[in-house]
Amino acid sequence: MIEVEVEHDAWTQVLPDVEARVRRAGEAALGKAEGEVVVLLSDDQAVRDLNARFRNKDKPTNVLSFPAAESAAPHLGDVVLAYGVCSAEAETQGKTLSDHLTHLVVHGVLHLLGRDHEDDLEAEEMEGEERAILADLGVLDPYRNDHAV
Repeated sequence: MIEVEVEHDAWTQVLPDVEARVRRAGEAALGKAEGEVVVLLSDDQAVRDLNARFRNKDKPTNVLSFPAAESAAPHLGDVVLAYGVCSAEAETQGKTLSDHLTHLVVHGVLHLLGRDHEDDLEAEEMEGEERAILADLGVLDPYRNDHAV
């Protein structure tokens, strides 16, 4: 189950069906895994604060994943996205915000399921899984280098 909380109105102003898009992406990433995820659609300042507090990086980032303790089951954790960063990245990379959001939700949920990209092999495996999920959702390979800018 994917619960969506919209904290920053720009998400719904630009993508009126943002909650449905997030649920679809999150459920696709969960696949057959059992569990609940909360996705918070926030702004850059809130994500900057979380990034500083939990990762000692005083800057906003596109997506943060916070895995829940095993004792919190069936809650798997939370995914938080920053509107400004995501929107700017989508524009710079020549992608729609919808496709970029879909990718980042899939990426964040996969982190909650234990996937990572700390080394080249892990990154290759995680990116492959993301590509397959996104292809099923009709989203182009986000790691292609030939997106129009």
